[in-house]
Amino acid sequence: LLNDKGERFMEKYAPDKMELAPRDVVARSIQTEINEGRGIGGKDYVHIDLRHLGADKIMEKLPQIHELAWKFLHVDCRTEPIPIQPTAHYSMGGIPTDKDGRVLFDGKKEPVVGFYAAGECACVSVHGANRLGTNSLLEASLFGRRAGKAMRKFLAEYEEFPELPADSAEEAIKEVEGLLSANGNERPVDIRAEMQEKMMAKCGIFRNAKDLGELKTELKELEERYKKNIKLDDRSRKFNFDLIEALELGHMIDFAEIIVEGALNREESRGAHYRVDFPKRDDKKWLRHTLAWKRDGKIEFDFKPVVITRFQPKERKY
Repeated sequence: LLNDKGERFMEKYAPDKMELAPRDVVARSIQTEINEGRGIGGKDYVHIDLRHLGADKIMEKLPQIHELAWKFLHVDCRTEPIPIQPTAHYSMGGIPTDKDGRVLFDGKKEPVVGFYAAGECACVSVHGANRLGTNSLLEASLFGRRAGKAMRKFLAEYEEFPELPADSAEEAIKEVEGLLSANGNERPVDIRAEMQEKMMAKCGIFRNAKDLGELKTELKELEERYKKNIKLDDRSRKFNFDLIEALELGHMIDFAEIIVEGALNREESRGAHYRVDFPKRDDKKWLRHTLAWKRDGKIEFDFKPVVITRFQPKERKY
């Protein structure tokens, strides 16, 4: 990783691990270089340089990296460095489940009969506040298999399923029909882009109470615009990707509000959650999982303890 001065800057932040430090450490290091004006050409990115590996090894070991850089940036990583910046690419929380993939209604012990989740959408939790590299595939493979076996057992043993309420699909139908009939003057893609920019700027690598408080208000405004002022270009009822993206946007705004509220509530720094106004980890108060619900437009929190087994929590040093 190189900054605008050509410095391999991870020497300053993690001299022993360098670029192999945990991803939250590397992300904060990159963002610090950018914030302090050492991004490439003063812009909001740094370089990752693979040229020392040689062209043959890059094409043998990292063909996908070469393809992505070429397709999206027209950069040939065999002969020039790749511009990069930190981004969100994984959700470490998710739907609370037990180790067999059963969704927990209360987030703790009570399962929802017949409802299972596994992979990135679920939270067992095995990642804590900072997923280690390659563990997402391992999690999906392991708990996907366990969930599949549990579902097979459930179907074999469960003799009678409860009747669904007659109006069980009513809320979903109302949501879809509302979007198809919406007649505002904003396209969902524009609201989504604005939300993404705001989330990255104020709830990204570095967080603080002032920015999170402002963002909380701004997300409410985006939510109101979404509910009252959008319009779909495509109103058809088959293969309507415009409708799918609009549905996803509504759910993304809900989750963004929960993420911001949770970040504001957790007054400490832990893993990928870094509060500049609370830079230390606080195990006495915050060594616990956050559970969140959105009810009647308000976000409610509950907590459950972290299960400690072989390894006791301790300060990370690099």
